[in-house]
Amino acid sequence: MKKLFENISNNQKIAGWLFILPALVGTVLFIIIPVFCSFGLSFVKWDLLNPMKFVGFDNYKEIFADPLFFKILINTIVFAFSTSVLGVIIPMILASILNSKIRGSEFFKTAYFLPFITPMIVIGVIWEWIFDPNIGFLNHILHMHINWLYDVNFAMPAMIIVSVWKLIGYNMIIFLSALSGISQSMFEAAKIDGANSFQIFKNVTIPLLSPTIFFVVIITAISSFQVFDLIYLMTQGGPLDSTNVLVYAIYKNAFEFFNIGKASAIAYVLFLIILVLTLIQWNLRKKLVHNEID
Repeated sequence: MKKLFENISNNQKIAGWLFILPALVGTVLFIIIPVFCSFGLSFVKWDLLNPMKFVGFDNYKEIFADPLFFKILINTIVFAFSTSVLGVIIPMILASILNSKIRGSEFFKTAYFLPFITPMIVIGVIWEWIFDPNIGFLNHILHMHINWLYDVNFAMPAMIIVSVWKLIGYNMIIFLSALSGISQSMFEAAKIDGANSFQIFKNVTIPLLSPTIFFVVIITAISSFQVFDLIYLMTQGGPLDSTNVLVYAIYKNAFEFFNIGKASAIAYVLFLIILVLTLIQWNLRKKLVHNEID
């Protein structure tokens, strides 16, 4: 009997490994190995044609000596910070409104989520028309003439608007899921105590949603630091590098300038920035998250 149970246990282990083997092989081949290879490339000079030449930390010295890198870094931080703030606050407010079972709430949930599942190429084309300075819908309703994508003062705000618009639906669904897990008796008790809608939102909804807010802030910040397709489709980093961000700089250095070493070095600088910010956010969770315990 003991041997029978051992054989069953061993068979279950083998079956388990067989089930996870495809995912494990894919992870090793397409994530782990490329990570180590790209890290090694950050210490070489290579143009994809000539042999690699080891240069040590020269690629890192080069990017930190380049004033354009710091401009790109600031652009990335501004974009990520603005998208993270607006991409959390707006969906949270909308989720709270829709959670109150207003008329047509199911329609609004679908409408807000559609941009998230729409391909970025479609979004880029539509918003380029909306931002068009001559025939664009936005200038028409504002009764103004703004060169949204061609003015250094408006190009980055335009990118932030599109990014937040696309994120609203996804983050809103996360907040709605969290709100559905909160007992309605909490809100009813607050109403009985005489709290108005704003006070309920401030003193009840936000504290109870704080774990979800913390999660959404982290994933939104990480995705915002990695923005590429939106910039590539709509501005190509212009005008005058006002919308150039780190991931787009990695692309340009690798596949336009064929400086693979510098592109890899920028990628690992970005990795360190995201890692440090995530660790800071994680260490602040006790202050930011209601009833957070280790």
